Amino acid sequence: MTEPLAQTIDSLRALIDDPSLPGEVRQALTPEFLEIEALIDKLNQQAIHVAVFGRVSVGKSALLNALAGSEAFKVGVLHGTTTTRESTHWTTIDGAGVHLIDTPGINEIDGEAREKLAHDIAGRSDLVLFVVDGDVTAVEAAALRELARINRPMLLVLNKADRFVQSEITALIERLREHAHGLVRAEHVLTASALPARRRVIRIDAAGNERESMEQPEADINAVRQAIVDVLASDGKTLAALNAGLFAGRISDQLGTRITQVRRDVADKLIRNYALGKGVAVGLTPIPLADLAAAAGLDVALVVHLSHVYGLPLTKAEAGELVLKIAAQVVALMGAIWGINAIASALKGVSAGLSTALTAGAQGALAYFATYITGRAAQAYLANGKSWGERGPKRVVEDILKNLDRDSILRDARAEILAKLRA
Repeated sequence: MTEPLAQTIDSLRALIDDPSLPGEVRQALTPEFLEIEALIDKLNQQAIHVAVFGRVSVGKSALLNALAGSEAFKVGVLHGTTTTRESTHWTTIDGAGVHLIDTPGINEIDGEAREKLAHDIAGRSDLVLFVVDGDVTAVEAAALRELARINRPMLLVLNKADRFVQSEITALIERLREHAHGLVRAEHVLTASALPARRRVIRIDAAGNERESMEQPEADINAVRQAIVDVLASDGKTLAALNAGLFAGRISDQLGTRITQVRRDVADKLIRNYALGKGVAVGLTPIPLADLAAAAGLDVALVVHLSHVYGLPLTKAEAGELVLKIAAQVVALMGAIWGINAIASALKGVSAGLSTALTAGAQGALAYFATYITGRAAQAYLANGKSWGERGPKRVVEDILKNLDRDSILRDARAEILAKLRA
């Protein structure tokens, strides 16, 4: 195994084994990690993937079957037959196993997901057979440019060539080379007849009797087969290593964006769960002011939990300091709300707990809101690498409050808390 290939595998493995990812985030990233594992397996085996790509019913599966010499891939005539990735081992070139990969047709009716799958598979392959059955359409031209943009080596194959006379084939090849200029080498624009149309054949036996039958001509894919072998024999392993490196870079960037989104989603869910828990706890506790003190412990627990989600663990003491800092900003900006909360708590003591039912919904909703703000502020601090940035905590909290619909949150929180209390 070459050093660049080994380095690519190590970098991909590091993405999966990142110790800073908590279980909740790792679980949400299962599809991405499985994809990376599949790529690592491909690289360890030093396998080379050749994928077909193109519109529905241009004969992609038929071309692969002709290359494989067997009915390894489904062939259909309406709206395409391939809806998922299909592959088969084809041959071995310079010690590397070559696998043929079928993809769903692009531009299929209600086939948006299948079109994305086709693009994804082609983007992860080492050589693409871009199959057409005539002059390229606007959709094909756009796809051709997209594949060239991600530096994917291609052969442009005019399939079903048996439908045309030689003069038409010559003109079509010239047109295809014009479309592919700068994207595909001229000698890599080829013709094929993967599944020629059945022909009426009349044979005369020894006695002079005519016998008519419909026969299937043999496939003509020799030019395509030879081009694949030539490309892979000279550059196969280099292509595989280069493409793996390019893909590793792209997936690393994509995974970084995905991790950020997953962390945000997990954090949002945690904040709402802790806020609801605090709202219910405050609503239920009839002891004067004790509910507020106990609820502060939930805020600290929330911040500790959030710090693990963002891979920046805080101790309880550190989380407590952060909660106090956020609370100071909230008190300064929302003193009236905190005053109402304290009054409602005191009211419970005056009435020996009899007023809990009257104040639980309102006070619980305010407690929910306070924890929600605390969580959002801590989330912003952690997402910025345990930093408030140049603007400081006051501006961060102020922006959070400014962008929230306080009345809507309080109303929904009160309804949810009362529903929990009734249950």
